[in-house]
Amino acid sequence: MQETASLVDLLGKPSSTAIGFFLFFISTTLGITYWAARRTRTTAQYYAAGSQVKAGQNGLALAGDYMSAASFLGIAGLVSLSGFDGLIYSVGWLVGWPLVMFLIAEPLRNLGKFTFADVVAYRLGQRPVRIGAAIGGMAVIAFYLIAQMVGAGNLIRLMFGIPYETAVLLVGLVMLFYVIFGGMIATTWVQIIKAVLLVGGATLLALLVLLQYGLSPLKLFSAAAQRYAESNPLGPGKLISNPWDAISLGLALMFGTAGLPHILMRFYTVPDARAARLSVFYATGLIGYFYLVTFILGFGASVLVGREVIAQADKGGNMAAVLLAAAVGGTPFMGFISAVAFATILAVVAGLTLSGAAAVSHDLWVNVVRGGTAPEQEQLRVARVASVVLGVVAIGLGILFKGQNVAFMVALAFAIAASANFPALVLSTFFRGFTTKGAVASMLTGAFSTMLLIYLSPVVQIDLLQNTEAWFPLKNPALFTIPLSFVVGIVVSLLAPEPAAQQGYAEVERRLHLGADHP
Repeated sequence: MQETASLVDLLGKPSSTAIGFFLFFISTTLGITYWAARRTRTTAQYYAAGSQVKAGQNGLALAGDYMSAASFLGIAGLVSLSGFDGLIYSVGWLVGWPLVMFLIAEPLRNLGKFTFADVVAYRLGQRPVRIGAAIGGMAVIAFYLIAQMVGAGNLIRLMFGIPYETAVLLVGLVMLFYVIFGGMIATTWVQIIKAVLLVGGATLLALLVLLQYGLSPLKLFSAAAQRYAESNPLGPGKLISNPWDAISLGLALMFGTAGLPHILMRFYTVPDARAARLSVFYATGLIGYFYLVTFILGFGASVLVGREVIAQADKGGNMAAVLLAAAVGGTPFMGFISAVAFATILAVVAGLTLSGAAAVSHDLWVNVVRGGTAPEQEQLRVARVASVVLGVVAIGLGILFKGQNVAFMVALAFAIAASANFPALVLSTFFRGFTTKGAVASMLTGAFSTMLLIYLSPVVQIDLLQNTEAWFPLKNPALFTIPLSFVVGIVVSLLAPEPAAQQGYAEVERRLHLGADHP
């Protein structure tokens, strides 16, 4: 095992192994993109892979889309620096999936076409609802992109020894190539490859850690408790001491899963609702296993690498898993894990960018600007231009938020998704009296109240702006903003009834249970 004192010296030095794996992954995925580009001629193929993805493939792609830099780098970093409290992210992100499987997957597949706004606007006014949905969706995507680009910048800096800002730019350009030319077909296969690599790499890394302790997780936890006895890493309260903060974060992670635009978009890539539910079942098992593994990685890094070394490498702890790979497997294994983490980020950023492009092209351009009709080639052109703009935004945000822990930044994206998207999705599907004004009010209230409270929270006021206190006491506002969004949507709908929307609910119920193909 490599000495921990020399691990930080590896950072910023080009690794031939990392470069080799990196180039292999890039060349493989570029080949996939070329293959996909020849099969991407319509909007259905660009946004949803022609709805021809099988349930097992989509389950892998869903897991690949969901197991982001926050999952692999962020959770391992949080656990390594804070101990037990990092588990709240693993559990919170996992328990949202049964909710998606039983409540969201079938309605989404039966009622929509490309985006979750299709479901919300199905029996309501198209233009105002789609504008409101786009605002909330783009806010989620922006925060999510921050986390991925921060992790990407650190990883490329580690592999090539180039400046952080240049690394972020490189990731943005490679991702744009996949999205612009390959669309959902290329993105799906990149995510499948990434999911296999990530689960396999994390499993191998966890086994190498446990071999140091006779394959006993309990001995590993005991070693962590002994090394950091003064801070009790197996006890709660090191990362989140306020119980209301813990509840609010848990709600954001659980309900936010059911409101993520790039996850919801994947339900349109399968042929029917049964395949959508089955793909969620596969994804849940894979994700659950992976999150158990990341917990071992976090404690393994804290013991075998050391918190001081991890914090020295990156103050957010994002390099814990990579340093652990160097500690137990040397520089070659670190290169492999770095390349796997890069594949993780690239696939998620591609999915995020594609969902943002779909919102701009399908929701705003086609259904708002063009009144519901636009030629296929025009839609594809707008989507690709939107992808370029989103890529530039992602690069800028990645540079601006340098040094933030990626798991924490994703949690803020989940809070917006849980407050702006999830309530509108549920109410439009199950509340007969839901109206256009209620939907818009719910989505805008959820999005703007969450962003306002995040700005007033300790995350921005104390951590970023260096103020002594914050206006809002909780780090995550979901405890207040989710109920507020539901209440606003219901109250506004009751105050301003919409008879046409109520009449259209019968069609929603029919398609909800029978699908679009049944009379």
